[in-house]
Amino acid sequence: MHGWIILDKPLGLGSTQGVSAVKRVLRQGGYGKGIKVGHGGTLDPLATGVLPIAVGEATKLAGRMLDSDKVYDFTIRFGVQTSTLDAEGEVVAESNVRPTREALEAVLPRFTGPIDQVPPAYSALKIDGERAYDLARAGEEVVLASRRVTIHSLISSPERGGGPFASANGGGGGPLGESLAEAPLHPQPAAGGPPPRAGEELQDITLTAHVSKGTYIRSLARDIALALGTVGHVTMLRRIKAGPFTLAPAISLDKLNEMGQARTLEQILLPLRAGLDDIPALALDPDQAGALRQGRVLAGIAVDDGQYFAMLGDTPVALVEALDAQVRVVRGFNLD
Repeated sequence: MHGWIILDKPLGLGSTQGVSAVKRVLRQGGYGKGIKVGHGGTLDPLATGVLPIAVGEATKLAGRMLDSDKVYDFTIRFGVQTSTLDAEGEVVAESNVRPTREALEAVLPRFTGPIDQVPPAYSALKIDGERAYDLARAGEEVVLASRRVTIHSLISSPERGGGPFASANGGGGGPLGESLAEAPLHPQPAAGGPPPRAGEELQDITLTAHVSKGTYIRSLARDIALALGTVGHVTMLRRIKAGPFTLAPAISLDKLNEMGQARTLEQILLPLRAGLDDIPALALDPDQAGALRQGRVLAGIAVDDGQYFAMLGDTPVALVEALDAQVRVVRGFNLD
């Protein structure tokens, strides 16, 4: 069991609980004890959607997922800001101002491309060794430094009659349009019924954002609302893409348990290679594979500089780095 299980994480479940669920199913299904399991990036309990779970040797690649882009659907409710910037927190600010769609279109370009963002006080970031959310819950004032993140694209949700708003490279296409071609939206109904008419005030809006690592959607929603002269918070957050993984292969916890009991988890286990779909393969002969497995450097390999997924036939050998015709192991895999 080496590869990826993609969970469609339900509301209220933490990422570590998702890992525990997979461990339990593997154990109960008789797949053996001691199989390594990890997740490829935290997803808030109040968010749903794509949670990649690395199994076996795939755990060596889980760290790469932390650096990958993500795509989220999210709904902003205007007029109320909460302590947590989502529906769980206490109300801390209110406003009677409601933006129009035209006003929203005018400000969204400010939030595409590289931007500085202050993370929410209720986040897992550490301050002097303590989690920010623990300090905030204890009533302490939490001041977090701003960080540079990249918003590649913002698109209005189709069920609200929307289309492209803004993207980092101009227009409405770019990275998000390409990624969504592979990952059809699973729309969450936004309050308010039919699409708003021109000049009509918005109570809420559902957007889709393609963002870099370290981006907080709750902070993005807060800042969009403030730029519109009002306040807001997130009422729905759903991750529809994490790195190369979309909702297409994602399964529910019920389906995970069902397949574990039937000992058919192999059917939904994505290969190790699935986590490296942006990395080209490097075919090896047996001698080269043996050398890499011993940690030796391959010399005289005529490939461009960069990372490769080294394979012996269909068997993954290592994630490697090529530089000046030399190939070195970045992460080796213990597979027959």
